[in-house]
Amino acid sequence: MKCFARPANQGRKAAQLRHTLTFSAFSAFSAALLAAAAARAEQPPAPCHPNPQAKEDVETVSERGDIKHLPDHLQDALERLADRPHTYLPLQIYAEADSPSQLFQYYLLDTHGFEPNPFTAQFAGVNDKAMLTATGGNCGLPAIGAVRVALEPKPGLPTDPNNVRAFIDIFTDISGLFVINNESGWYEGWMIHDLTVPAVAPPRPDGHAQFGKLLAADAEALKKSGSGHNVPGATFTVDGKAVHLPSAHDHFPDVQTNVVPIQLSMGAYNCLQQMDCHAYWEFNYQTDWIHPLYELPFTGGIAGTFEAGKIGALSSLIPGSGPSGVKNDAVHYGDDPNTAGVLQGAGPRDADKFDGTDDTQREFRQRFIPSGLANEIFLDVYERVASFEPGVTFPQRLFDAYAAEVKRVDANGDGVISAPEGDVDTASDGFPNNERLFIPATQFKRFAVTREINDGLLAPRFAPSQRAWVLQGALVPVHPAVPASAGRDADDR
Repeated sequence: MKCFARPANQGRKAAQLRHTLTFSAFSAFSAALLAAAAARAEQPPAPCHPNPQAKEDVETVSERGDIKHLPDHLQDALERLADRPHTYLPLQIYAEADSPSQLFQYYLLDTHGFEPNPFTAQFAGVNDKAMLTATGGNCGLPAIGAVRVALEPKPGLPTDPNNVRAFIDIFTDISGLFVINNESGWYEGWMIHDLTVPAVAPPRPDGHAQFGKLLAADAEALKKSGSGHNVPGATFTVDGKAVHLPSAHDHFPDVQTNVVPIQLSMGAYNCLQQMDCHAYWEFNYQTDWIHPLYELPFTGGIAGTFEAGKIGALSSLIPGSGPSGVKNDAVHYGDDPNTAGVLQGAGPRDADKFDGTDDTQREFRQRFIPSGLANEIFLDVYERVASFEPGVTFPQRLFDAYAAEVKRVDANGDGVISAPEGDVDTASDGFPNNERLFIPATQFKRFAVTREINDGLLAPRFAPSQRAWVLQGALVPVHPAVPASAGRDADDR
């Protein structure tokens, strides 16, 4: 039986990474090493069927050029995936530049670290007599996954992943999720940035806080709440107490995390016959866009909203700036089935129609907003308690903040951040470009996979709760970055 740990390398790797990881990240890394050390080649018990090529598959993956230079514990996870029954081996990373892609962070996923739900566990009287629908396949093998995040060193583009102009590839490999068949269901990956407390700065001429800053009155009010946790530089908590990340001991809706997540979608994916999922996604300023935040009170994930009949009560299908903002005509801003469209160059809405030499052909009906603008809206809602609409409560604060902050970037007043308006090179709100509007990949410290269903919303199902989570993991930085590709992609776009 193959042991996936590499005992001779563990001490050296730990010493190298101890200097670059935070205490919590290093603790997670140590736990991963211990888990790997205890791991053995795992095949499903009878009556399920093992992978008859397990040894060969593990050897193939361990020697692949895009994997053999990776950190040991990430290699262990990918070899573990290869060992199990699968349709495909972990995704091959091909270079999209003359030099190899560079892995600078990753996430290891499992079903722990959040409250068990009917997708991940059985509950008496709820689903203990029904077929499993997400996890628990292969006769009980635990669902696991690995997410590799690699920078493409393209000519003329940054090689620092902290730079929002860098182009980055994200490769997700999962074992142990059932195929979804009905009601257009899918799994969806989410990179998560938790709202932080920014520095204090003088106000703008209009009295509003500067972008990404607080006023002194806001900071003073935050410091007085809870136990005084919310000081500049801290991860913000809604109760002012120490950070409580999602936990297996949570209980919806009364015991929940106190952080405010900003969730960036990795897109939809499904799994294969052998319960393995593989997904590729591109992270750059064209894709670093967040769902319309005004959908959140209508997902059912905020206490009391389901009981009040609010779930699904609002739709962002026709793009605009929400209940307090601009509401657009469906003929001009809906998903036009015509080739030419009512407006010249319109046609079917396509969020990926981002770039081009003719702005009239770029997508102007985006439902999403840049991630940094989402962060700015949440600063209004949760942290600018003295300077932004004092006394106005949620969700009205959210609706008002969304409309106000979108308006600062929305040049034509239609309540939508179009591709040209949200481009990183576009000037807006007195700034020479839009770099401030994007959160770098390195600041998304968590990753989750959810079980979605076709509800018409872009926000995560039951957000901001974890009631639809099936996997999660924490970011592990890799410094210095290591080669993570082999061979060349056919299209360097």
